[in-house]
Amino acid sequence: MKIPGESKRVFKGIIFDVYQWQQKMFDGSEETFEMLKRPNTVEVIAVMNEKIIMSLQSQPTKEGFYSLFGGRQEIGEEPLETAKRELLEESGLTSEKWELFKIYHPSHKIDWGIYLFIAKDCIKTTEPKPDAGEKIEIKEYSFEEFIDIVLSEKYWGDELVKDVLRMKVEGKLEEFKNKLL
Repeated sequence: MKIPGESKRVFKGIIFDVYQWQQKMFDGSEETFEMLKRPNTVEVIAVMNEKIIMSLQSQPTKEGFYSLFGGRQEIGEEPLETAKRELLEESGLTSEKWELFKIYHPSHKIDWGIYLFIAKDCIKTTEPKPDAGEKIEIKEYSFEEFIDIVLSEKYWGDELVKDVLRMKVEGKLEEFKNKLL
């Protein structure tokens, strides 16, 4: 859900802003509704030499977790620009073959999208330059290892987990593997 145009920002934070508006109810009364807004996020499934490249990282508030490369979209940046920038910063990798896999909207109470891209035929072009709050170890995995990691407790990010579980139940993991590799 998008924040209605008549809403008013009542709090501006570093990442989250809070908006409120009057909402007419079914019985004719009005209630104050509220939503958060935050910059979009991008994540990248990076593929290089038939392997999926991921990060094993630590941040000041969370240690030792697996994740895809990615981060917050900056003002004025398109999601694909963010994906390319984050992949380069966190891994030193670039790609000429990009595909938007899916856009997730994790909560109806937050105006926020998570854009999941696939970057194929990645090549290392520079050394990684992670943010000051990131310690990143770059790892490569087979598709089967990647699936095991995504389904493990050490993986950070629920959206892809749900899709992988759905694909597993529906017998569509091989189709996903062919899309990636």
